[in-house]
Amino acid sequence: MIDPEFLAMLVCPTTRQPLHEATAAELGKVNDAIAEGSVRNRGGSAVTDALLAALGTADGDWLYPVQDGIPILLAAEAVPVS
Repeated sequence: MIDPEFLAMLVCPTTRQPLHEATAAELGKVNDAIAEGSVRNRGGSAVTDALLAALGTADGDWLYPVQDGIPILLAAEAVPVS
């Protein structure tokens, strides 16, 4: 879990939308697609590892991975939800 005060300061580096901790449903949807081998991040690289935690954009279109408690807020690392 990310500190709520810290989370309130974070925004999507591309759209500047606020971010929220991804729900189990969001993670499940993306992880199912990752398991099928059909997910590429915004940078075009195949995503092969399931997301254990992520931050989602307010519009629900993108997830940013959280690795070892650290949000990876690089535009190229964003994973599409749909």
